Amino acid sequence: MQEKNSKSRRKFLKTLPVALAGSAVALSSCNNMEFEEYFQKNFRTLSKEDIDEILLNLENKYSEKYGKKFSVSAKTAMDNTLFGYALDLSRCIGCRRCEYACVKENNQSRNPQIHWIKVLQMEKEKGIDFMDSNIHYDPELVPEEGYFYLPVSCQQCKNPPCIKVCPAKATWKEEDGIIVVDYNWCIGCRYCMAACPYGARHFNWGEPNVPDEEINPVTHYLGNRPRIKGVVEKCTFCIQRVREGKYPSCVEICPTGSRKFGNLLDPDSEIRYILENKRVIVLKGELNTQPKFYYYFGV
Repeated sequence: MQEKNSKSRRKFLKTLPVALAGSAVALSSCNNMEFEEYFQKNFRTLSKEDIDEILLNLENKYSEKYGKKFSVSAKTAMDNTLFGYALDLSRCIGCRRCEYACVKENNQSRNPQIHWIKVLQMEKEKGIDFMDSNIHYDPELVPEEGYFYLPVSCQQCKNPPCIKVCPAKATWKEEDGIIVVDYNWCIGCRYCMAACPYGARHFNWGEPNVPDEEINPVTHYLGNRPRIKGVVEKCTFCIQRVREGKYPSCVEICPTGSRKFGNLLDPDSEIRYILENKRVIVLKGELNTQPKFYYYFGV
């Protein structure tokens, strides 16, 4: 964004009525691309032609910025698909490979640092105890005797409180159950962060920084495309991967097979087998968020 347009979008939108009433000169300081980003109609209601134009503009913008060819997909949910996730706590060793694979795949800022997955170390004697968990353990020493490890990310709730509080309608649940954010619509109010009981949403306090050589150019509009300062982001089950029939990066990288992913509507899927044959728990079930992220002990 140019220096003269460095105001936050929120402030820009607040001052817009005054600018319109006074003159059209204020609006002339925005280039066409920037203007369209401010006033883009809700992505869900655009025509195919509108979407194609937006994606092409973004691909050109990112390709020029990072010096490599970008693809920005808007692939929609597959029919008869509802994604679910399961994690075997008896196998997880706390190595954090999932955490860093997620950072790499999803273009999370390196400085300031943003991680969508957080791995907590907990004492076996105390069980799941968030108040006494340790996020700063040394991953070089795992697994440590007497402890287990509980990774936490977006729970992709069936009844998500984060969506209900968004005043801009910038976040919603897709047909395949993935909860997404349109970064062009997010106004940075952070109501969703306050509403999420899992700490799964993350705000860009600074301009996200990803080295050009580390940027992942294979992106989805509602997922891992580059973000900007002042917007909220979150896990999307690697929407750019799963809608192409691949596993999320955290599932693929896990050295112990702790992470399972699949279609909850498929009676023959591994995720369904786990739900029907294992003792499954969800985090903070008393809140009725109805997570589609399940924890279990496989042994």
